[in-house]
Amino acid sequence: MYIYLLKDIDKHYINQATFKMSNSDQSMYLLESEKELKIDVFTEEEKVYEVIDGTFTIKSDCFAVFNNIPVTIDGRSQFEQRFQKRARKIEDEPGFLAIRVCRPLNSDTYVVLTCWEKESDFKNWQTSTSYQHAHKKRGTSTGIDKQQPQIFPRPSFVETYTISSIKLN
Repeated sequence: MYIYLLKDIDKHYINQATFKMSNSDQSMYLLESEKELKIDVFTEEEKVYEVIDGTFTIKSDCFAVFNNIPVTIDGRSQFEQRFQKRARKIEDEPGFLAIRVCRPLNSDTYVVLTCWEKESDFKNWQTSTSYQHAHKKRGTSTGIDKQQPQIFPRPSFVETYTISSIKLN
């Protein structure tokens, strides 16, 4: 499965799961496809990802959190192994809708995309025991963020969006 984050969308993608994402700074389109699409030109902010892990279906009218995590080329396998071994407790959280762990195909920044019924559900998860369990090694000598050689060339950052459905004419 592939995810495309695009500034503009063409009607010939109408058979794909396509959503409009917006926040106070920008609007983009999220396109999810079972197969890799032939998109020739990307702007700097447009991205394409291969989904390496995911559960449930992305739906419109939800709150989406994009955890953007830059990873060195040498650190990719270690980073991906970490997510393949994740506890999968987030799936049981109230308001949780979907997750996608996305390998970048045209950048060095992975995306962990989670979708929630509403923003308060995401914030509640951040104070939950499942969140604490998922991040219990962060900042410790056994945490991936402290191991050497360092696999994170820059700090991660979070973006949030409201996802809505679109109709392509």
